[in-house]
Amino acid sequence: MRVLFVTHNFPRRTGDLPGNFLLRLAGALQAVDVHVDVIAPHAAGLADSDTVDAVPVSRFHYAPDARETLAYGGTMAAQVAGSWRARVDLAKLIRAARRATSQRAAGYDVVHAHWWFPSGLAVTSALRGTPPVVTTLHGSDVRFGVKSAVSRPLMRRTLRRSARVTAVSQWLADQAHEVSGVVPLVAPMPADTSLFTPEPAARGGLLFVGKLDAQKGLDVLLRALTHLPRDIGLTVVGDGIDAEALRATAGTLDLVDRIRWTGAQPQTALPGFYRRAELVITPAAAPEGLGLVGVEALLCETPVIASDLGGARDIVESERTGLLVPPGDAAALARAIADALGNASRRAEWGREGRTRMLARFAPASCAAVYRTVYAEASRAGA
Repeated sequence: MRVLFVTHNFPRRTGDLPGNFLLRLAGALQAVDVHVDVIAPHAAGLADSDTVDAVPVSRFHYAPDARETLAYGGTMAAQVAGSWRARVDLAKLIRAARRATSQRAAGYDVVHAHWWFPSGLAVTSALRGTPPVVTTLHGSDVRFGVKSAVSRPLMRRTLRRSARVTAVSQWLADQAHEVSGVVPLVAPMPADTSLFTPEPAARGGLLFVGKLDAQKGLDVLLRALTHLPRDIGLTVVGDGIDAEALRATAGTLDLVDRIRWTGAQPQTALPGFYRRAELVITPAAAPEGLGLVGVEALLCETPVIASDLGGARDIVESERTGLLVPPGDAAALARAIADALGNASRRAEWGREGRTRMLARFAPASCAAVYRTVYAEASRAGA
């Protein structure tokens, strides 16, 4: 079987983080006799044709090199919201993706569009079902799709033109169904199960990993820390637009000597942080499509306390792999942390159970088997 991925986010080179789960999926699909090629946007310094870890990648141009900045950085929404020129370039990106798909799609059994916007919109406009299209919802695309009267009809049309639709969490599937009437299959992307493994390590303290912005809710965790004994410390791994403000908040709350700020870290360094923590806290203030931090932590057998919203519910089951708490409630979060820290054997049990569950759902081989079946169903539907 031959499958063409179309995406605005894919590793630009070996070890690159943007879209790295797509590269893992492409590699795992090879083991189940599915050959994957990739179409993605060009960016300054990249070749038009390339191979990343044995996966062929073709890149389309949509603007002068200096302006090809919409992909790969996770800043597309912010750029488009703040610049008329960026909106023009986004329209050009969609047209270029549609043109590249039309030129390449012949000979493939399935075209797999990742994120309904912009890739799914471009692909379903270009192909109209031949070859059949599988569209996967990852999170940011669904938030865009539900937020306005302009985007909802586009999302509805894209999903209805797709032979199959998948979503990486149940929450995303429910959101998409409400907008489109289509019922997506919940089918996560693979995690790096060879990197995130349990190893013996002395554990101590709490860990937060993620962007330092309003969505991630670190401010709630800082307030929760004031309700806990002073010997409980926190390590913060990450950076973001709110970094300075959050450090200032920590100072105001008299937490300076209890927090270690490491800044952003390479992915290869993260397992060590997970293995040394007693608990990983993901106190999101707004729903996330899934939340890979929770998956990575549980693969390292570190239990997770998470806000009870969005895709976190697919990862954390209270009293089985961690605890879910009401979002934005610092006192409730503090009580959950104190409860979990009070029972080491229970935390160890949650960690073991969590790793077993994450391997079943997020191992590359498991994900590839699911998508191999999705492709076969899409091919039959399009025949």
